[in-house]
Amino acid sequence: MKADWFLRSVGGLILLLVLALGGYYWGQHPSHPPKESFWVTTPAAHADPAGAVDDISTTRRNAIVKAARLVSPAVVTVNVIQTQVVRGYRPNSLFDWFFYDYAPFYAERQIPSLGSGFIINDQGYILTNDHVVENASKITISLPDGREFPAEVAGADAGFDLALVKIKDPPHDLPVAPLGDSDDLIIGEWAIAIGNPFGSLIEDPNPTVTVGVISAVKRMVKSSRNQKYQYRDLIQTDAAINPGNSGGPLVNANGQVIGINSFIFTESGGSVGMGFAIPINAAKRMVEEVIRYGKVRDIWVGLYVRAITPMLAQVFGLPPNMKGVLISTIERDGPADKAGLEVGDVIQSINNTTITSPQEAERQLVGLRVGDVVKFGIWREGRELQIQLVLEERK
Repeated sequence: MKADWFLRSVGGLILLLVLALGGYYWGQHPSHPPKESFWVTTPAAHADPAGAVDDISTTRRNAIVKAARLVSPAVVTVNVIQTQVVRGYRPNSLFDWFFYDYAPFYAERQIPSLGSGFIINDQGYILTNDHVVENASKITISLPDGREFPAEVAGADAGFDLALVKIKDPPHDLPVAPLGDSDDLIIGEWAIAIGNPFGSLIEDPNPTVTVGVISAVKRMVKSSRNQKYQYRDLIQTDAAINPGNSGGPLVNANGQVIGINSFIFTESGGSVGMGFAIPINAAKRMVEEVIRYGKVRDIWVGLYVRAITPMLAQVFGLPPNMKGVLISTIERDGPADKAGLEVGDVIQSINNTTITSPQEAERQLVGLRVGDVVKFGIWREGRELQIQLVLEERK
């Protein structure tokens, strides 16, 4: 009996010792995290201090995040004070009381507005839309890091809605957005719109990011008779472009700017998935013009055209239902004269695009530069000709 009791006691002590040692080991080396650590983020020891980890499950840094982080520091808010001349009324003025309709009084008023832009080099040049800085009497550039700088318009292509703004006395540490190639776009690839919707009204200098795809390329938007800008060869995207995004960059998944966000089709005022951007390659050519010549040089074609009416068709002996525009005037020693175009020629196409009106003919020349070659499809006395014309600068 005593021996059995002794063995049971020793066995119990050994069991208690084993359990105690096991509990200590389990506490020091758990195979599962304790319950309270479920919501703890990944320990810093497992993250790359340079932030270059590519494991999406760990960092969530996909291509869109990387592209946005690469370009966003160079996206700026363009704060503009616009001067407008309006018809005014002077209170308590007997002159205005009797003669307001005959001798109106005009006054200037200052209107604040804003848009977006992006820095393209360390000299402080910024690309944006012309309609953002139109009639600007004062421009202030706000960077995402909170710095602000006065700026001025260096040059603009008003017809193509592009403007180049330059920071006065730029610092040496400006962030720069890398530029891509808008001639190498794929329908369906990622499109990232970055900008400052409502700008400083939200009291946050950091730009916002919206994402979609490239919906189409080489879109042409027919302008109304009163519309100032001529939009052609546009990039269409369903990435949301909101008020204040105008002038901001459209970016691909590699973090390269491929376009300048310009306008949307909408009935409500908000994004409905039809946004349009000017290709960055067109903007590059405008920048080269401004930096080299100090302005965008006006192109000279040296001809004037008219719509084909039944009377003109009869006078020039044109076939019935002739499509195109009629050349009514050729300027002597101008580009058209040198190319061999003649009065009475019917322009049926420009750069392989069918022409049916003077407005379409004019639109095909928007965005072209001095020295560009333009190909005209001509009907002349029953023959179809192809004539090339080299654009010159208007003197």
